[in-house]
Amino acid sequence: MEIKNLQKHIRTLVTLEETNEPVISCYLNLEQGLAPCRSFITGRAGVIRKLLFGEGLRGFEEALSRVETYIETEALPGAKGMAIFARSGEAAFFLPLQFRVPLPNWFAVTALPNIYHLVELKDNYHRYVLLIATEESTRILEVNLGEVTEQLWTQRPELRQRVGREWTKEHYQSHTREQTNRLIKEVVSLLGQLISAGGHTHLILAGNPSVTARIRKALPKSLAMKLVDTVVSGKRDDISEVVAATLSVFIEQEERESLAVVDQLQQELYTNGLAVIGPEECFAALQQGQVDVLVISKQMPNVGVKEELVRLAERTGCQVEVVNYSEVLMAFDGVGGLLRYRSLA
Repeated sequence: MEIKNLQKHIRTLVTLEETNEPVISCYLNLEQGLAPCRSFITGRAGVIRKLLFGEGLRGFEEALSRVETYIETEALPGAKGMAIFARSGEAAFFLPLQFRVPLPNWFAVTALPNIYHLVELKDNYHRYVLLIATEESTRILEVNLGEVTEQLWTQRPELRQRVGREWTKEHYQSHTREQTNRLIKEVVSLLGQLISAGGHTHLILAGNPSVTARIRKALPKSLAMKLVDTVVSGKRDDISEVVAATLSVFIEQEERESLAVVDQLQQELYTNGLAVIGPEECFAALQQGQVDVLVISKQMPNVGVKEELVRLAERTGCQVEVVNYSEVLMAFDGVGGLLRYRSLA
């Protein structure tokens, strides 16, 4: 799934109208298989059943049946995370999503869908470009939410043919360094065009260290600034293994960027600049459309307030930056906001 499609699904969820029927929001971690998921749902459903009566219980059971049926019959072999939203009644609703990256186990029955974990997923797993280069071949891929969504290098078939014909062990052994450098320059040139056209902001190199070192050295400043890191991989490594290795590198970079946003928030607060801190202040600023970036801690103690803040941020088109932990944020109940403008009031 691509980030843009996830954003559409989030938009569908935040604009879903409330009815008398509750919505089941079920997030599952599939890394250990379906058995732990079944146990988790059984436990949570048992608690919910004791809290509902009459038509409310009937509607819950109907929605739960759809969730359980989907899990048993539609789970994809490579999926590591699943999110399902279900509601029964006249305004019935059902939205199942599967991902190549894990989600936490979470089961809630509320008037509106719980979207926080999808928003966190969107923030943590930006799309990025992955260039895999060995002595035998090169590939330029786009990775979305932990999944290869496009082989970008196929957009230049004439270069692909040259790579297949020239970038081999024989090429490196029998051709001059000038010819090798020329081919690297062509790959870097194509990479720049693809990144520019796709609006990508992050790049990771993987493959043979001697090859990736040459490519890294050949990167112009505009691409070097987007480079997250270089990962070693072999020519026999499966693409999924290479992507998994680059994901951990990318997540580390994402956390560094999140902490940089916290630093920016702190500086704005020091100077009485364009920032607010604390749940009440963020609610007020969001309602007025002032917030540019909502900065929220995973450790925010009030889960209900966190959900409402994220929902309001998505409704107003505000970016959400999720931080693993920040003492600055936690000193103010886990949330702050960078503003577009200051209120005139």
